[in-house]
Amino acid sequence: MSSQTTLYLDLLGSTTRIVRGKQYTTRVIEAGDGDALILVHGVGSTAECFARNVIRLAEHFHVYAVDALYHGYSSKEPYDADHRVQRQAEAVIDFMDAERVERAHIEGESMGAGIAFEMGMRFPERVGKLVLNSGNYYIDTPHLRQPRAGEAPALRDPAAPGGGAQELVQRARTALTEVTRENVRRRIEYFVARPERITDEMVELQYRLYSDPQINASMQRVFGITAPRGSLARWSEDEARTMKAPTLVIWTDRNVREAGEYLASLLPNGRCHTISDAYHWTQWEQPEEHDAAVIGFLGG
Repeated sequence: MSSQTTLYLDLLGSTTRIVRGKQYTTRVIEAGDGDALILVHGVGSTAECFARNVIRLAEHFHVYAVDALYHGYSSKEPYDADHRVQRQAEAVIDFMDAERVERAHIEGESMGAGIAFEMGMRFPERVGKLVLNSGNYYIDTPHLRQPRAGEAPALRDPAAPGGGAQELVQRARTALTEVTRENVRRRIEYFVARPERITDEMVELQYRLYSDPQINASMQRVFGITAPRGSLARWSEDEARTMKAPTLVIWTDRNVREAGEYLASLLPNGRCHTISDAYHWTQWEQPEEHDAAVIGFLGG
């Protein structure tokens, strides 16, 4: 038997439920009391990517790890390719309204960072502090290598093991059009510095989700297989400099390091925390350091 804990044990003490808002349905994993902290995962994933963090963070906050709009067991319709991030941010606000949460800290990982940033820019009165984890593609930074419309974020050093952004896109599309455990594993392994950190259970979870016809169809739209993917960069550097929320950028030594540092430097109240021996899932690979950084920044 593996010595690794299971998702069930990692989340022991939490509650999973469906919240029905005025416009959207949101699946949430919830634990704790105090100030609200909403965790939003990356593209193609679900709330379980924060399984190793929810309970520890819940010692300080009322934690809500959500399935983002179009993902997992949250709403799939209406799909809006041209305004995907805007709709996803609005869905979080809809969730907050349903839960009567007036104001919340928001952590987003990759795609979730884009959603968190969108919330900070458009709904500053609803946001406390932001944590942007491994994602900067939502800002057009001309002097850094940026993805073209429809491409994945240019985060990983192209010389690093696993290849660049286009390799991520290809792995995701293969996992969705040829749903096997092997293909799903290859997709998830892209996010970590060491492939052995991806557990069989996480692979099985993603495999079963991608095998669900409704979830698979929604993911194929999100990844641009059956619908236009749309442009990813939404904000200019000048616009980013107007961000009001204090912001922590979590980056890693396996990403293009200067991208995270530069993102933090753009924001009036930004700081950067770099985690070693991790790539894109800092919260999964180095949960203790990730959580300590988040708790310290949010003042838990």
